[in-house]
Amino acid sequence: MNEDYKMGLHKMGVSTLDRLRDVWVLLVGMGLALSLLGLAAIASSFIATVATVLVFGILLVLAAIFQVFTAFWGRQWRGFFLHLLAGVLYLIAGVFMIDNPEAAALALTLMVAACLLVGGLLRIILSVAERFDGWGWVFLNGLISLLLGTAIWRQWPLSGLWVIGLFVGIEMLFSGLSWVMLGLAARVTPRAETAP
Repeated sequence: MNEDYKMGLHKMGVSTLDRLRDVWVLLVGMGLALSLLGLAAIASSFIATVATVLVFGILLVLAAIFQVFTAFWGRQWRGFFLHLLAGVLYLIAGVFMIDNPEAAALALTLMVAACLLVGGLLRIILSVAERFDGWGWVFLNGLISLLLGTAIWRQWPLSGLWVIGLFVGIEMLFSGLSWVMLGLAARVTPRAETAP
């Protein structure tokens, strides 16, 4: 048996993989479906962007309803107005996203670019200043984040029409691949011996 495989089994726990052994086909099937959806989202990133923004808007509206309901349910509580205000803000943001998904995508993409720029710059500064073990990887991560943020910002507002869909597609693709690998690992795991 390969040493990396043994190490992976030890970290995950053979008993966990043994329990997944019976559903390995389901895990692989789910992973393949998720990977195919990810590839479709990458191929049509504009549609994936609009769909993602619409789903996020619907979730915000549902969160707003829940927030307002719980605020009125416990209206004697001191945080009543804070919960009510949060619910109203969720509702406004959700309705805006549903009514104007393209404008919402532009705003969200600008926020993503800003987060990548700031996060990348902070990682670069921290890694160079501290020089801890593995600082080069953190520096590289910061540099990639900085380059991605700059690329998105320089192409904005055009990038707002495809970035979110592309990122969601990449996430779905790699998430699906990880489920496939988990299913295949569970399939080849030897059955745990039961005590007599």
